[in-house]
Amino acid sequence: MGNSALKAHLETAQKTGVFQLTGKGLTEFPEDLQKLTSNLRTIDLSNNKIELLPPLIGKFSFLKSLALNNNKLTALPEELCKLKKLETLHLNGNHLRQLPAAFGQLSALKTLSLSGNQLRTVPTQLSGLRHLDVVDLSKNQIQNVPDTVGELQAIELNLNQNQISQISVQISHCPRLKVLRLEENCLELSMLPQSILSDSQISLLAVEGNLFEIKKLRELDGYDKYMERFTATKKKFA
Repeated sequence: MGNSALKAHLETAQKTGVFQLTGKGLTEFPEDLQKLTSNLRTIDLSNNKIELLPPLIGKFSFLKSLALNNNKLTALPEELCKLKKLETLHLNGNHLRQLPAAFGQLSALKTLSLSGNQLRTVPTQLSGLRHLDVVDLSKNQIQNVPDTVGELQAIELNLNQNQISQISVQISHCPRLKVLRLEENCLELSMLPQSILSDSQISLLAVEGNLFEIKKLRELDGYDKYMERFTATKKKFA
């Protein structure tokens, strides 16, 4: 990609607040973007070959949306956590094993997509995010869901296609959790906390493709209560 092409993209971004450069084989974050730290609201560098996000990412203080899907990131810099206005973060299809310690400081974050990475647990940092609506942790290597999940503020949590065999009963205490996706994991029916059915806000529980038959779920105590919430929600959207 020539300099003149990049220059044209930068000029457009200065006017629109949007910098989008996808599928161009970029191996690094374009340093020239730092000239636009106060202009940019959206950066999309998906489908490239970026291995490292530089510390200067922390300077984009007005950034609302950052997408780096399908790159080669193995870690994220702590500086990313300075983005106090960031609402949407898409990092699907990278090689991330963990999130920065200060990730809970991304106080405006609403949507977080980390599908297709190498996470082994639900990151505890997510529990501090008060405005989180949707969290996608599908297609990782998560084996258990820890107690800290009870503080998660998300409305939807996608854990499809992991290796989950244990879930903390605390998940029933999530104050806003309505949709819980657990398809294609390694759950035995006895490992699914019954309080999810009898005593939670969850009105859509997707558990197909685990180590039990769905009809067995219907025999559990609390299933009727779950169905009441499920039906009420369906009526609302019908």
